Amino acid sequence: MVQGNWTSVTVFFFLGFSHYPKVEVTIFVLCLLMYLITLLGNTILISITILDSHLHTPMYFFLCNLSFLDIWYTSSALTPMLTNFVSGKNTISFSGCASQMYFSLAMGSTECVLLSMMAYDRYVAICNPLRYPVIMNRRVCVQIASSSWVTGCLTALVETGPVIQLSLCGNSIINHFTCEILALLKMACVDTSMVQLIMLVISILLLPLPMLLICVSYAFILSNILRISTVDGRSKAFSTCAAHLTVVVLFYGTALSMYLKPSSVNSQEIDKFMALIYAGLTPMLNPIIYSLRNKEVKMAVKKLLMRNPFSAILTSVLR
Repeated sequence: MVQGNWTSVTVFFFLGFSHYPKVEVTIFVLCLLMYLITLLGNTILISITILDSHLHTPMYFFLCNLSFLDIWYTSSALTPMLTNFVSGKNTISFSGCASQMYFSLAMGSTECVLLSMMAYDRYVAICNPLRYPVIMNRRVCVQIASSSWVTGCLTALVETGPVIQLSLCGNSIINHFTCEILALLKMACVDTSMVQLIMLVISILLLPLPMLLICVSYAFILSNILRISTVDGRSKAFSTCAAHLTVVVLFYGTALSMYLKPSSVNSQEIDKFMALIYAGLTPMLNPIIYSLRNKEVKMAVKKLLMRNPFSAILTSVLR
């Protein structure tokens, strides 16, 4: 096939990591481990938050949204790759590719907004503790979460719509392990400047601006932490903030390097590994960094495990 639009393409072929045959199996094993840990960690967090009434707070409400989001995000990006590796086919249908591209963009965009809202929630809780219950009431929390999901889904639709109408070049081979929108744009036979402009505007709105809000929020949080009188209190607070910011830098940093780099830069091989970080590594780290290290979560898990003697092994893991 030399040229054709999306409707004439029935199957796409992934190159994946075939350029690295010596480490392809290692990458598969690492991705499988990341996916399983992501499913386990986020499922545990959602379950204990629902079952333990002490965790029915704004912070854990947002963390539940993040966990649910990460499960979908990682599943949309990694599951097809893992399935194709096992089956040896490395193919995906037209409808499957379009759906995967949309859901990956939607989940990633939603996470960009949600992480900034979570940082704002922590800012209000630490810097305005007396007004926190009033400012972050249930209605506001639902509105914030809903707006994050709606923003992510709508922006993904705006990006995906024009791409699936482009005429494609080559033999339908995608130089990626997933239906990444940037990899698909490189297959186009027509001018993609308008699509790239749309993506640039959306990327600016969803990447540097939310990251700026997160940095400002944590700057105020750190200024309050410095007022803590005890050394242990300050060190624990700094440790928590550092862990949160590490995950933020990993997620936003890799996404920024992919979606806001000059179009003249050809880094498809690097982009594959970048995609593994923000679609695989950060969803795995999120429940560990944000929740499973918290005393409240550990206590809630222990209470639930006491009802199930066969799950004692999980208790030792969380110690």
